[in-house]
Amino acid sequence: MAELKNTMEIFKLLDKSNCRECNEKTCLAFAAAVFKGKRQIDECPHLDREITDNYSGKTKRAQSIEEDMADAVAYLKSRIANIDLAAAADRIGGSFAGGKLSIRIFGKNFSVDIAGNLFSDIHINPWLAIPVLNFILDGGGTPVSGEWVPFRELPGGMVRNPLFQRRCEDPLKRVADEYTDFFADLLDIFNGKQVDRLFDSDISIALSPLPLIPILVCYWKPEEGMESSFHLFFDATAGDNLHIDSIYTLTAGFVHMFEKIAARHGAK
Repeated sequence: MAELKNTMEIFKLLDKSNCRECNEKTCLAFAAAVFKGKRQIDECPHLDREITDNYSGKTKRAQSIEEDMADAVAYLKSRIANIDLAAAADRIGGSFAGGKLSIRIFGKNFSVDIAGNLFSDIHINPWLAIPVLNFILDGGGTPVSGEWVPFRELPGGMVRNPLFQRRCEDPLKRVADEYTDFFADLLDIFNGKQVDRLFDSDISIALSPLPLIPILVCYWKPEEGMESSFHLFFDATAGDNLHIDSIYTLTAGFVHMFEKIAARHGAK
């Protein structure tokens, strides 16, 4: 029996139809689950018996999250070659010139060429690359409505909301509590735009991590006898333009950046 060495080796065996008959969202997700030992390769209904018999050996080792994400980025880059980048630019509010699709991420330039190569004024780690590439590949192009809703009200958000609160809102609240003035300056550095004091918050800043995916940051400072409060809101159309998993990943990515910058440069 052949030994499965990584997620992508398993993925190459699949038909890549994303049929969801295995109850995974994509063939890549199924491949990752097989490699982690959570699923068996013969659970794919479209694989020939010869393949499942030959590749039913144990995996070499479990991949790290970083390796899984690197595999995901490589897969998404490979898909870029199969789309019309000029049409994608029109669909998602970007531009196309010189063989590159360009958009703005937090006000900074980001481009991708037909070979899937990424170019940016900011550091693009997998936490950002994955949702950005998914946005380019599958973004619906629905115009922003101007209606702000919490993460839990987006399609599929309710199930993921406890994790979103723990990994996104709670860490940013800690940064805002500990480095309040620096936090406001940091939002400005990331091209945040002041909006009317929505929901009576002390800080109401709209960020633009992607075209058509604005995020509203609202922070209420602590008052006598009451602790501070912090919430993130999204345009009601965000789910039309990016899958909820990518919205979570995108938000978690910039939260991680904020935490690192605040820990290194923040001053009470």
